[in-house]
Amino acid sequence: MGKPTDVRVVGCRLYFLPIRTRVPLKFGPEVTTQVTCARACLRITDSHGRTAEGWGETPLSVQWVWPSKRSYAEREQALRLLCLSLANAWAGFPGQGHPIEVGHDFQQQSLPALLRQINQQRGAAETIPWLAALVCCSVFDLALHDAYGQLHQRPVYTTYDQDFMNRDLGDFLTPAPGTSVSFTGKYPAESLVAAPPRQLPAWHLVGGLDLLEATELTGSEPDDGYPVLLGDWIRRDGLKCLKVKLRGNDAAWDCERLVKVGTLGVAQGVEWLSADFNCTVTEPAYVNDILDRLRDEQPRLYGMLLYVEQPFPYELEQHRIDVRSVAARKPLFLDESAHDWRLIQLGRELGWSGVALKTCKTQTGALLSACWARAHGLALMVQDLTNPMLAQIPHVCLAAQVGTIMGVETNGMQFYPEASTPEAAVHPGLYRRHGGMVNLASVHGPGFGYRLAEIQRQLPEPAAELGM
Repeated sequence: MGKPTDVRVVGCRLYFLPIRTRVPLKFGPEVTTQVTCARACLRITDSHGRTAEGWGETPLSVQWVWPSKRSYAEREQALRLLCLSLANAWAGFPGQGHPIEVGHDFQQQSLPALLRQINQQRGAAETIPWLAALVCCSVFDLALHDAYGQLHQRPVYTTYDQDFMNRDLGDFLTPAPGTSVSFTGKYPAESLVAAPPRQLPAWHLVGGLDLLEATELTGSEPDDGYPVLLGDWIRRDGLKCLKVKLRGNDAAWDCERLVKVGTLGVAQGVEWLSADFNCTVTEPAYVNDILDRLRDEQPRLYGMLLYVEQPFPYELEQHRIDVRSVAARKPLFLDESAHDWRLIQLGRELGWSGVALKTCKTQTGALLSACWARAHGLALMVQDLTNPMLAQIPHVCLAAQVGTIMGVETNGMQFYPEASTPEAAVHPGLYRRHGGMVNLASVHGPGFGYRLAEIQRQLPEPAAELGM
């Protein structure tokens, strides 16, 4: 017997919005100069026949979700086709209940079978990875959560409790063996912060191709009114936190990059650093040697290093690397590997000490992962997928609601600021950083608080429209 608040999906629209970066962004061995954002609208209904629509969006960040030597065009086309198949699957999905229940059931029942079917149809030697499938699925899952809040005319984060959910966390999560953790009778709301902050420290991404000093200028940089040099970004936005992208296969370059960025940052009031190796490292000794050298030669910068992010291959089950030696030096956060709570459990067994959550792996999955991680003493961060437009809002809201060790990574304003102009007119504090912070004061109302009716954005023709 369900609740009168239960819903099911009855229709879907899917859009593709292409964006070009103003400067290139390096992801591990690849470089991003363009991205397609997938945006979905889901229509839901309840047992009384009431209906509502909700929206979700994410960049289909090809280089991040599917690292490969295959061409960008081939991989992006495969992700678009997967999104189209998902639109059809979501429009016909019979599950009903709370969004966490429906989203979880879809990911368990429909998504794996759909991915297998598409990979078989493609007949390619290289299959679409599960991470890519989650990212494509996330736009629909986010739209479901937003629609639920719209239907009940309340912020969706106020619905993650026993008043709205039929199932408790014990129906979704299993405690790690040997612990006293129990999820029976508990709900996601209990893992959220009691008073979410309205401002968050913003982490600025220092990409592998980003310019640090004026001597690096070539004259080919964009002249569009936005900073190019790191120092100009720090001064303009009052930045206090810098995330440094590293190569993971060139220790001398990585050490030099950390020292250069850190030294420049210290001179301008930066307080924190993090290091992101983007899954390119194969041995803990590589990271340990860099950390030890930084500790011995640059103790101030070593003290500023708040955490290290995902140095090792994201296929955690295939690469079961004991990482305790790294985590003993600095907090070590899963990112690409943290598909769900089961992989987070495996990461904990291998010695990882924290989890970087992303809404692009679905709102449902991010919430359940946060609940499992917090119950087992793992620290939390919320990392960006260079989120523009609507994608930025649930992303920052998640960081405010789950409680992170330090703010939120946000870099869409660095790489394609003009893409979010309509959204920034309504939510200015989310698309420009002031005093090193992003501000959520404008986010209010039902669902995710998009205030979509006030955002003057012209959408292209839908790539798919079913049951609307």
